[in-house]
Amino acid sequence: MEDLKTSETWRVFRIQSELVEGFETLNDIGPAVSIFGSSRLGPGHKYYDDAVDVAKMLADDGFAIITGGGPGVMEGANKGAKKGKAHSVGLNIEIPSEQVPNQYQDISLSFRYFFIRKLMFIKYAIAYIIFPGGFGTMDELFEALTLAQTKRIKSFPIILYGSEYWKGLIDWMKSTLVANGTIERADFALFSIVDKPEEIRFLINEHFRVFGGIRPQGGAKNPPDS
Repeated sequence: MEDLKTSETWRVFRIQSELVEGFETLNDIGPAVSIFGSSRLGPGHKYYDDAVDVAKMLADDGFAIITGGGPGVMEGANKGAKKGKAHSVGLNIEIPSEQVPNQYQDISLSFRYFFIRKLMFIKYAIAYIIFPGGFGTMDELFEALTLAQTKRIKSFPIILYGSEYWKGLIDWMKSTLVANGTIERADFALFSIVDKPEEIRFLINEHFRVFGGIRPQGGAKNPPDS
């Protein structure tokens, strides 16, 4: 654990170094989709297997796939991307539990600071897909919703996967947050809930149809033969 009282100056340089490395490494990956989810849902679990399918589908469409680089749903998404035709990116974090980067990354970065890692997730993504997860997944979800609600980022799809998992949270938001006036019913338009991979493809294509933007030009990693 670093001593913040004696390392303030050096910490600035470490922050700067992580920012520069992230920008230089990810600058040319093209349109990307960030996929989040629990590190505890491994191979054979429905959401792990669905993450593989979703990531492969999007990678075949030419989207780079960005995850937190760890096990569970993150591994599933990187595995699917590796099977597809675009980059499989892992933004790993140095934490006391010693997260081990999964083996399915062709671009791998390691971060000491969560806020820089979170910046990279959102800077290079044209969509967020949120699989079931715990505190870390919720953190990414609500940060994206906050930035979208306050218009600090351009509108982009925020997609919750697995309606059964998210139902309790959505019901609570309606019965407590809306009822107390801390959010508005209109805020539910900031995100979508789906249960099938094909629904994600539809929502992303609809976003491009309505808002425009740079579409992927085939697979970035293994471009098709001309």
